[in-house]
Amino acid sequence: MGCMSGPYLIRGSVSLPEAELIWRFSRSSGPGGQHVNTSDSQVELRFDLARTEALPQVWKERALQRLAGRLVDGVVSVRASEHRSQWRNRETAAVRLASLLAEATAPPPKPRRPTRIPRGINERRLREKKQRSDTKRGRTGRDWG
Repeated sequence: MGCMSGPYLIRGSVSLPEAELIWRFSRSSGPGGQHVNTSDSQVELRFDLARTEALPQVWKERALQRLAGRLVDGVVSVRASEHRSQWRNRETAAVRLASLLAEATAPPPKPRRPTRIPRGINERRLREKKQRSDTKRGRTGRDWG
């Protein structure tokens, strides 16, 4: 089968610990061939986010809050079945989980500083609006008499 190309980095020097990953394999659905009924190529990767010690506490709390709708008893799971090979599905699932955790643990964006619209932009908008109004007013049929 070969070795996995891990460790899968989440962000910085923090990576997914191989010991805390729970792998489950099952048969993929869909078309296949003679090999399809004998190979367990679908991969389900589970990671216990609530009990892990691999993530800093701040990241863990942030991820638990952001992934609350996806968690089942504090465990996040990712499924991959798009490849015919179990090994490639394992790679896909691990990369998908790492990117999901990277997104969930990212710091919140800086708050937007409200800025004022420059006076010139506002004046130009009003001037163009007046020109358009004059153009349309000039199309009325009252002077065609």
